[in-house]
Amino acid sequence: MQTVVNKVSYLKGETEVAPDKSISHRTVILSALAEGRSRVKNFLEAEDTWSSCKCLQALGLTIQKQDKELIIDSPGIDALQEPARVLDCGNSGTTMRMLAGLLAGRPFMTVLSGDDSLNQRPMQRVITPLSMMGANFMARRGNYPPLAVQGGQLQGIEYHMPVASAQVKSALLLAGLQAEGVTAVLEEHASRDHTERMLMAMGAKLEVKPGQVRVIPGAKLSPQDWEVPGDVSSAAFWLVAASIVPNSEVLLKRVGINPTRTGILEVLKQMGARITVLDAQTIAGEPVADLLVQSAPLQAVEIEGEIIPRLIDELPVIAVAMTAAQGVSVVRDAAELRVKETDRIAAICSQLSRMGAAIEATPDGFIVDGSKSHIQGGTVDSFGDHRIAMSLAVAGLIADQSTYINNAEAVNISYPGFWDTIKILSR
Repeated sequence: MQTVVNKVSYLKGETEVAPDKSISHRTVILSALAEGRSRVKNFLEAEDTWSSCKCLQALGLTIQKQDKELIIDSPGIDALQEPARVLDCGNSGTTMRMLAGLLAGRPFMTVLSGDDSLNQRPMQRVITPLSMMGANFMARRGNYPPLAVQGGQLQGIEYHMPVASAQVKSALLLAGLQAEGVTAVLEEHASRDHTERMLMAMGAKLEVKPGQVRVIPGAKLSPQDWEVPGDVSSAAFWLVAASIVPNSEVLLKRVGINPTRTGILEVLKQMGARITVLDAQTIAGEPVADLLVQSAPLQAVEIEGEIIPRLIDELPVIAVAMTAAQGVSVVRDAAELRVKETDRIAAICSQLSRMGAAIEATPDGFIVDGSKSHIQGGTVDSFGDHRIAMSLAVAGLIADQSTYINNAEAVNISYPGFWDTIKILSR
């Protein structure tokens, strides 16, 4: 599908962004641990999260939509059943990696597969530590899905993460709940901590310290009533758009501002963005607030080190902000972008270049000269990556001519209402 985006004079109004994708996945996967009924308010209804639902249904959960809630009935982790067919994770790396951890301790064999994009994403990062714990895996070329998991009796380990990853950390915590002895996960840079917060709410015994999480198995977990906040990764598109489109003022309602996810706010404020946090509160263990963003002149910035895991998903749209900033911006230490749904470094640099940006890819990031960038529009491609599609759309809002985005349907992976929100805020 091709979608056309035209330059707008302003963005004004208020909107609720898409529900948090990371938390929505976890409400379903973690609910499998506890026998009984869990309820989820504001569940993200998107392709990725439905992939998690379908996989858990194949393992024996009953999941249904009832009014505005998702109702999840689980037989409990010890009663999960061996699936009769390959579990299709679609485009969702979160689904595959977290299920690898969940299934590592189950006494049966499961095969996890996905679409063409997911089946090109490396899985060694979960295979290695889960194998150390006692699970058995088979994978294509030892690293790529389809991924066969033969679960069994696990032993707790201490594992130093070579790269910060909430998906891998979550997989190890899920396996650790089923292991003999303590499992400790150590990170040099903190990744998002939704799994830890949610497991503790369910009654799991976790010890969380800076750079380390320890899980002590044996605690009885309870089903929960979850409420999913707005996704700060989805809010990022409007934070950037309203900053770079003149005469804009947008209020984003009920956005999750978990400190492990708010690198986007810190970077945009460093660039000079006018963002005000309003009505901060805590809902279901997660900090939530309204975000008011107003257009402002932006300045170049350099991003590297510990902040990268806290804004890894937002880097494509940050690249768009950099094209509108005065001076030369640099992103380093973000090689992880090359093994996402696409090689996001190559994708965003090649497509923004086609639109007129002065952007250069590096092995672990990119360099953007905002002073020499002039977004003109043209025909670009998302390569089936939802975040690339939405980032290019934001660039199109300031382009001199129309922007034609191929494979624009990719937004349905995480934000089905994205195109409608553009229309609402620009009318």
